[in-house]
Amino acid sequence: MTLQECYAAMGADYDEVLGRLRSERLVQKFVLKFPADGSYDLLCRSMEDHDDAEAFRASHTIKGMCQNLSFTKLGQSSHELTEALRNGRTPAADGLFAQVQADYKETVDAISAFQASLG
Repeated sequence: MTLQECYAAMGADYDEVLGRLRSERLVQKFVLKFPADGSYDLLCRSMEDHDDAEAFRASHTIKGMCQNLSFTKLGQSSHELTEALRNGRTPAADGLFAQVQADYKETVDAISAFQASLG
């Protein structure tokens, strides 16, 4: 699997990130680091514990990383969750969190498949 195929599998914009970071090697470096970031685990714990302020911070961090890496699909769902948590949890937050979970899994699965193809 190429890095471009990885981006396609996760619903992300390879051309945009390459235009921003200017080097496929640099893009690859940051993509491979993404799953190790603790923000998603923090988001899951915070949502479960109803710690809306911490959940907001975690979803906002995920959204920012997705914007920097052009992870379009996960970026959109994390943006929507961030807004649903901005001033305290709205009724839509739980459904939006479920979408973030699905998009995060899809993203990490694509990254894992890319990493496995590196040998």
